[in-house]
Amino acid sequence: MNPSAPALFLDRDDTLVRDEGYMSRPEQIELLPGVAEALRAARAAGFRLYLVTNQSGIGRGYYTMADALACNRRLEALVFDPAAPDGRGRDRGLRSQVADSTPILRPATCDLRPEAAHPRGFDGVCIAPERPDEPSRYRKPSPAYLLERIAGDGLDPARCRMVGDKVSDLACGLAAGVPPVLVARGATGAPREDAAAFAAARGIPVFPSLSAFVSALLSRIPAASEKKN
Repeated sequence: MNPSAPALFLDRDDTLVRDEGYMSRPEQIELLPGVAEALRAARAAGFRLYLVTNQSGIGRGYYTMADALACNRRLEALVFDPAAPDGRGRDRGLRSQVADSTPILRPATCDLRPEAAHPRGFDGVCIAPERPDEPSRYRKPSPAYLLERIAGDGLDPARCRMVGDKVSDLACGLAAGVPPVLVARGATGAPREDAAAFAAARGIPVFPSLSAFVSALLSRIPAASEKKN
C-alpha cells in the first residue's frame, strides 16, 4: 500500500445525496448532480474514498442500522456501478458482503471494513448511530474514525480532505489534522450559514458542490504524462 496515500473522507446527506430527513429506505437515496462522476474520477486519480456519516435516526428509533446499510448499498450502486444506474443490481450484489462484515462492526457504531472490500465500493464506511446527547466515539465532530484510518491505511493527512456541508464535518477534519472542505447544502448552491461563518473564520475553502471541489482538486494534480517529463 502507498505509505502516503491520499483520501477523501465524505459526509453523506446533503453532500453526496439529497437529504430528505432521516432517510430509511433505499429508494430515498438520490445522488446530487455530478457526484458519481466526481467520485469515480477521484478514485481513478488514486484517492481512497471513505464514507463518514452521523445517523442519529437510528438512536432516535426512527429506523435501524440495517436500514442505514441498505441505503448505503444503494448509494454505492449509484456511484460505483454504471451498469446498474438504478442501483438494483448493485444492491443485490452487496447483500452478502454486508452480512459477512457484520461480525466486525464496532459496538455502538458501524465501521464497515470487509476483509476483502469490494473494489468498486467505498474503502471504508463509518455510521455513528447515536443521538447528539448520547456518548459516542465516532459521531462527528469526533475525529476518531479519521485518525484510525490514517494510521491503519497509511494515509497522509496533508493529502486527505474531509468534505461536508455542516460545521461538524469541518470540525472533524480540523481535529484530525485533515484539511476540511465545505460544500453547499444539497442542490441549493449555497452553504449553511453557520458552516459558512465557521469556514470564513478559519480560511476553509468553500465550493458550490462536491463535483466543483473534485474538479478543482484534480486540476492541481499533474497528469501521468507530465510526471514523466
